[in-house]
Amino acid sequence: MKQSFKSFQSVYDCYQLLQDLGAKLRLIQHVKLVGEAAEILISQLQQLDILFDREWIRLGVAFHDTGKILYPSELVDRGNRHEAAGELMLLEQGVDPRIARCCRSHGQWQQLECSLEELIVALADNLWKGKRNNELEHRVVTKIADMLDRDYWEMFITLDSGFEEVAAAGASRLSRSIIAIDVVP
Repeated sequence: MKQSFKSFQSVYDCYQLLQDLGAKLRLIQHVKLVGEAAEILISQLQQLDILFDREWIRLGVAFHDTGKILYPSELVDRGNRHEAAGELMLLEQGVDPRIARCCRSHGQWQQLECSLEELIVALADNLWKGKRNNELEHRVVTKIADMLDRDYWEMFITLDSGFEEVAAAGASRLSRSIIAIDVVP
């Protein structure tokens, strides 16, 4: 018997679930800004004519920091307690385990075997604020080069400009994230 999971028609359904779970404006704003970065990466992947699930990436980005509802200090301070907590929260809500896993994989991509989609979520979560991560970018380029059976350096040249485009707008996104301060009634 096939198990059915909660379905989402758009990222707005994801935002609603996050709000229902207690997410504050700052968290919703964060995942929207990471989503902006992800959309540029998705566009770049589409130009490569590579097989990937863009809707999975969008849902993964929307949900990747769900655990910060329970650990709100990790919105501003370093920490990884939110990763396992977020996965568990989503599983309890009936979210597909493959999507719920992004709560862990976006921060643990070095330790886990990740799909291209999971790596793109992790990359968007780095690049949105202007932060380049050479090891993560290398993993993404390698995965894409292997999938397309293309030379690594050819793919690097193609992809690096897109990574830089996302990172270059990081300061603007960061300034918009600071505006989203939660108001306590």
